[in-house]
Amino acid sequence: MELLKEFHCTEVSEVITPLDLYIRLQACEGYLYLDPTNYRKLVGKLNFLTHTRPDIAFSVQHLNQFMQSPRIPHYQAAIHVLRYLKSQPTLGVLLHRDPSLSLLAYCDADWATCSQTKKSVTGYVIFLGQSLIFWKSKKQHTVSLSSAEAEYRSMRRTVAELAWLSRLLHELIVDDLTPIPPQV
Repeated sequence: MELLKEFHCTEVSEVITPLDLYIRLQACEGYLYLDPTNYRKLVGKLNFLTHTRPDIAFSVQHLNQFMQSPRIPHYQAAIHVLRYLKSQPTLGVLLHRDPSLSLLAYCDADWATCSQTKKSVTGYVIFLGQSLIFWKSKKQHTVSLSSAEAEYRSMRRTVAELAWLSRLLHELIVDDLTPIPPQV
């Protein structure tokens, strides 16, 4: 709510999605935003908010690409994220009291989503029992030649994260995590 007040969005209407589904943001489309510092400040605060709001991770990752020279459509998309936050102000991460400490992960890739570089975006979430403990949405480092290749890269990144988490939990004396059961 403080973020809505700071950026004068307390009176705006609410929306149900973090980004407008019909707008494809481009790096050089639209007029330059007159106050790029304000855009960077807003996106930086949204980036911090992703620590407790995994539902906006993809949107914020997308807005981060335009920090160099933000344009009016980019700022409007950032305001759209604020309008979404206004509709769901109490949504966040909930830790369940669950005796099961099994790891479960889901991943996906959006093939060639970046119109400039044709790079794909990886997204994944990891649960410990019923509690969401890790999530990420990030552009892949290389261009995938097929959607299958993008999916494999996403799975590789997710498995690397699972391996790291299982070693960390083993060091914290949380045993019986491996093998991590496959989910179909």
